[in-house]
Amino acid sequence: MSTIDDVQKLIDQRDLHALRDRLVEVPAVEIAEIFQGLSDEERVLIFRILPRDHAAEIFSQLDVDIQKSVLSGLGDRQTARLLGEMAADDRTALLEEIPAEAARQLLALLSKEEREVALSLLGYPEGSVGRLMSPDYLTIHADWKMREVLDHIRVNGQPSDSFDTLYVVDGSGKLVDEIDIKQVLLASPEEEISSLMNYTFEALDAHSDQEVAVDLFRKYDRPTLPVVDSNGVLLGIVTVDDILDVQEEEVTEDIQKLGGSEALEDPYIKTPVATLIRKRAHWLVVLFVGEMLTASAMANYEHAIQSAVVLTLFIPLIISSGGNSGSQASTLVIRALAIGEIRLRDWFKVFQREVMTGLSLGLILGVIGLLRVVIWAQFSPIYGEHWIALAFTVFISLTAVVTLGSTAGAMLPFLLKSCRLDPATSSAPFVATIVDVAGLVIYFTVAMSLFSGLGQ
Repeated sequence: MSTIDDVQKLIDQRDLHALRDRLVEVPAVEIAEIFQGLSDEERVLIFRILPRDHAAEIFSQLDVDIQKSVLSGLGDRQTARLLGEMAADDRTALLEEIPAEAARQLLALLSKEEREVALSLLGYPEGSVGRLMSPDYLTIHADWKMREVLDHIRVNGQPSDSFDTLYVVDGSGKLVDEIDIKQVLLASPEEEISSLMNYTFEALDAHSDQEVAVDLFRKYDRPTLPVVDSNGVLLGIVTVDDILDVQEEEVTEDIQKLGGSEALEDPYIKTPVATLIRKRAHWLVVLFVGEMLTASAMANYEHAIQSAVVLTLFIPLIISSGGNSGSQASTLVIRALAIGEIRLRDWFKVFQREVMTGLSLGLILGVIGLLRVVIWAQFSPIYGEHWIALAFTVFISLTAVVTLGSTAGAMLPFLLKSCRLDPATSSAPFVATIVDVAGLVIYFTVAMSLFSGLGQ
C-alpha cells in the first residue's frame, strides 16, 4: 500500500496514534505532497497530532494557499507554536503573501523576539536579499581556540542552524571572515581561529535584488552566503534552498514572457480567468496591431501580386522561416543574458556570430526552396513559364530574411537590456511579428527586381 493510501486509511479510521507514528516516519517533503489530496479538515487534524518540530518542517514545504487554510483551522496557541518553530525566512515568505490584516494578527501571536525578527525581515524591500535572510547561524571570534568554538556550537547551536560555515566577526559584529567547519574539526584544539583566517569571503548586501544572490550562488557553488549591511555588519545568511525557489520563479516568469504573455503572480491553475485574459490580452493586441502592418506591406505590392499571383504561394514560407530563425536567436540570447554567459559589452560579438549563422541557415533553406521550385517545375506548370525567376526569388529572399531574423532576434534583447527593460519581453511572437513585415518587403522587392521585364 502506498504512503498516501496508508495515511488516508488511518485518517478514515481515526486511528490517531498510528497516524502520528506513520507520519513521523515519512519525510516532510513527501507529506507536503500528500497534503495536496487532503481536505482542509484532514490537514488540520494532522497538524494537531504531529510533533512540533516535524509539523513546522512540513508546514514550510506547503503552498501558501494550503498554509493559510491550515492556520485558519488551528487555534491561536497552535498557530503561535507552528509559526514559532518555522525558519524565519519561511515565516517571512508566508507573511508577505497574506493580506496585511491577517499578517498583523499572526505577528501578534509571536513572541517578542520572533516578532522583532519577522518585522526586521519584512522591513526590507520586496524582492530584496533581506527578505530571504535567516538568523539561524553561528558567529565566532578570531581569538577563540578550536575547543572553545566546539563548546560554543554545543551550547548555542540549534537544529535549524547551518553549521557548514562559521562566521568570524569583530567586536562590533562586522563580518571579517568565514571558516569551514571541517577546518575547525581537523585543527588542534588549542589552535586559534586566527590561524585559519585569510580574510577572504563573499557576502550579499541585504538591499540587493534577489537575482544578485542567484548569480553569486551559481558562481561560487555555495550552500550558504552571509548577508551584511552597508557597514559590513553581519545580519543573516541565505541558504541555497531559498535561492532555488527564487530561481524557479525567475525562470517561470521568463518563460511566460517568452510565450508572449505578462508574467503571472500565482500558479496558472490558481490564476482567475479574468487575470489570464488581462495578462494575455495586452501582448495579443500589440502583436495583432503589428501583424496588421503585414497587410499594409502587401497592399503596397498589390500590382506585383496581380502580375504574378504565384508569388503568394511562398509568402507563408518566407515569413515563417524568418520568424522561426528570429525566435531561435532571441531565445538563445535571452537565456545567455539571464545566466551571465554574455554581457551587454558582447553585443557586437553576438552580432557577428548571428550574421554568419543566419546567412548560413538562410543559404541552406534558400537552396532547399530553389530546388523545390526547380524540381516541381519539371512535372507541373503551376509555377508558370518564369519559374527560374521565381526559384531565385525564393532563394535570395530566404537567405536575406533568415539572416535578418537571426540578427534582429539576437539584437533586440540587447537593446531592451540597455534600456533597463527585461530582455524576456522580446518574446518569440514579438520578434516574429517584426520579421514578418520586413520579410514581405524583402520578398516583393526581390520579386519585382527579378520579374521586371519578363512580361509578368
